[in-house]
Amino acid sequence: MTTRTHQAATQLGPAAVRIFAANDRINQLLIEHLDPAAWNAKWPAKSPAKPPAKAPGKVRPIAAIFTHMHNVRCKWIRLTAPHLQVPAQLNRAHCTPEQARAALAESAASCAEMLAEALGGSGGRVEKFLRDGWAQPWPVGPEMLCYMIAHEAHHRGQVCMLAHQLGFPLSTTVTSAMWNWEKLSKEPEARSGPNQALKNST
Repeated sequence: MTTRTHQAATQLGPAAVRIFAANDRINQLLIEHLDPAAWNAKWPAKSPAKPPAKAPGKVRPIAAIFTHMHNVRCKWIRLTAPHLQVPAQLNRAHCTPEQARAALAESAASCAEMLAEALGGSGGRVEKFLRDGWAQPWPVGPEMLCYMIAHEAHHRGQVCMLAHQLGFPLSTTVTSAMWNWEKLSKEPEARSGPNQALKNST
């Protein structure tokens, strides 16, 4: 590995964990400002609108979307970094917003540690990324982080859409704050995860 390549890899690790911590802060922001009535709401709720191309009652509620996001993180950690502590999974039928926020914070910290090992250039034990048991493993690299962020951004879009369709739209202030990565990356919730992950990986 050339000096330049090594430096790029070393810089990618800290950047990756900061990015993923900011990503989780968006999840926390959404849950924090979501109307509690929307958490387990089902069609038709306050609005008679029906979700496109699906029958009433078949759409996954917002609570299930956030529990899925946490549980998938647990799977990534279990398959990719089994030597790390795997957080407990959530039960979608009984999960509260407070439980989801706490669990997502825990799984974000574990994912940050996994990313620090995989992308920190320090010879950690994470050498490949497995997103599912049926999937081919990927060599660790930027694609790993991109996939993790894309998965969560996809589901955040679902949450915002469902909240609106159910009659509990998020305010413009909240949806605008989701894009303020400069601020999100500096908030305490976003800072604590990367710092601890980097400390653990050295």
